[in-house]
Amino acid sequence: MTILRTLSLLCIAGAVGTCAFGANAAQSKMTKPPAMSVPLTSEELFKLYNNRSWIWKDGAGYFAVKQRVFKAWTGEGTGSYGLGHWFVTDPGKLCFKAVWYAKAGNAPALTCFSHRKKGNVIFQKREPDGEWYPFKTTPVNVNDEYRKVQPGDYVTARYNRTRAKLSPSL
Repeated sequence: MTILRTLSLLCIAGAVGTCAFGANAAQSKMTKPPAMSVPLTSEELFKLYNNRSWIWKDGAGYFAVKQRVFKAWTGEGTGSYGLGHWFVTDPGKLCFKAVWYAKAGNAPALTCFSHRKKGNVIFQKREPDGEWYPFKTTPVNVNDEYRKVQPGDYVTARYNRTRAKLSPSL
């Protein structure tokens, strides 16, 4: 594999992670977890994400319950798509491991988010270097990132179109 191809594949994984997540990270500059907060349990995390689509600025990811499949697409034009699995770990971490495909090739990526709660607020942080920000509040705040996590599959149709565009013609 050439150095240029390797860099292209790394950019696929990096761009997906950078573009797709953390829309609200700029709102907060918390590098440490909120004081007196506690990690979410695996059950709480499962309830937040199971059979839901997280709609991003330039794409979306779907967390299927069946076999814990994770599917996603990102980018305009031919874009890229990812396929893998999602899982929750204690204390309070949601991860998805997927292979991302684009014109330049494919690359595996592992993406994780930590979650903590304090009172009526769930905080989220992209691991390892993200910043803590309010993710979900009760009652719902108009700025909650969790408002973009919708019940149902809003991914598969666009995922299939993106996959078809990137598949070599037979």
